[in-house]
Amino acid sequence: MKKIVILGAAESGAGAAVLAKKEGFRVFVSDMGTIKDRYKKQLDDHAIEWEEGGHTEAKILDADEVIKSPGIPDEAPLIQKLKAQHTPIISEIEFAGRYTRSKMICITGSNGKTTTTSLIYHIFRQAGYDAGLAGNIGRSLALQVAEEPHEYYIIELSSFQLDNMYEFRANVAVLLNITPDHLDRYQNQMQNYVDAKMRILQNQTEDDAFIYWNDDPIIRRELSKYDIKAVQMPFSELKEHGSIGYIEEGQYVIEKPTPFNMEQEALSLTGKHNIYNSLAAGIASKVSGISNEVLRQSLSDFPGVEHRLEKVCVVGGVQYINDSKATNVDACWYALESMKTPTILIIGGKDKGNDYAPIMDLVKQKCAALVYLGADNRKLHDNFDALGIPVRDTHSMRECMEACYELARPGMTVLLSPCCASFDLFKNMEDRGEQFKALARSL
Repeated sequence: MKKIVILGAAESGAGAAVLAKKEGFRVFVSDMGTIKDRYKKQLDDHAIEWEEGGHTEAKILDADEVIKSPGIPDEAPLIQKLKAQHTPIISEIEFAGRYTRSKMICITGSNGKTTTTSLIYHIFRQAGYDAGLAGNIGRSLALQVAEEPHEYYIIELSSFQLDNMYEFRANVAVLLNITPDHLDRYQNQMQNYVDAKMRILQNQTEDDAFIYWNDDPIIRRELSKYDIKAVQMPFSELKEHGSIGYIEEGQYVIEKPTPFNMEQEALSLTGKHNIYNSLAAGIASKVSGISNEVLRQSLSDFPGVEHRLEKVCVVGGVQYINDSKATNVDACWYALESMKTPTILIIGGKDKGNDYAPIMDLVKQKCAALVYLGADNRKLHDNFDALGIPVRDTHSMRECMEACYELARPGMTVLLSPCCASFDLFKNMEDRGEQFKALARSL
């Protein structure tokens, strides 16, 4: 009986363990940190051996295959030892894909993944399709394959997940954009990150669809390097370069596989970045046979995604907006671009090799003040202090919100759009957003 070791026992790891046990493998789960009680129970219920608070190397290095949490970097010493002895290392998504023939609609990109994935899932559910939500959001794909199989899976894929996917095939692949992100995990080499994103194309056939943003200069450059077998379905802001989805004279238009249009003003998602998200979702839905009627209704009533340009409250004439999901510079650019009133921007956190140059002009145009929120704000001071905009240096959400309250005037917006990861001061991006919302509502 072959042995599978799973490193990391959160949603993806615990789910992979259940599927591996079901498929007849010997399974061992190991986590450097503390495993949450609900995952311990899940493992115990399936009689799966596990450990927490460290790795027992002897029990890991004898694995026939390892399923690695996407959060574990390749530079980790244990990963290096596994690679040195040529032990195959894969992702949970790769493993789950071996045991299902369901249709896979896969979404990646530096920005907009969660919104687009959630919108496609909303459309499929409205259409009555049997669909599961998986990947970076939703429940573990492996657990769903094991215990609650669906005809379709709508999967948000990060570059880290794509790194460890080899045979997996996306029936519909959506590539939204490629801008600098996670460069600290890619040897600070942009091309390494780009190559990871382009892996969404691997194994596609003539029966599949590849949906991508035609206006993205990196994507357009990279396409010439690949022998793309899937049907290409580009979208853009305007009708150009062979795009089959675009905006024209206030109309949202999809030409193929069958024509569809609606008033742009009727889209529930607003802002330039959400035009791209809505076009990508619409094309993926049309490719999957969803009717015009359902698509029109779903694009009109989608409620949006928590922590993504989420309007929280108005206090003293000041609008508070939670965009905690903006963990890179490009996401912050889109948020600032959509601001219509003078903005107090909250920025900072765990820097991922950020270049802040792309947002400098928008900061000068839109921002009445900057509030730095991080354990170490030196890089922010070096980049932004010289602009002459009022700044505050803070190291907790409470301190940050007190500074925002002091700086803001009626008619302004306080925008949390940090450009950075959250792990210096917060458990995760959601924790940062929840603290922001709770303190804003208590003002």
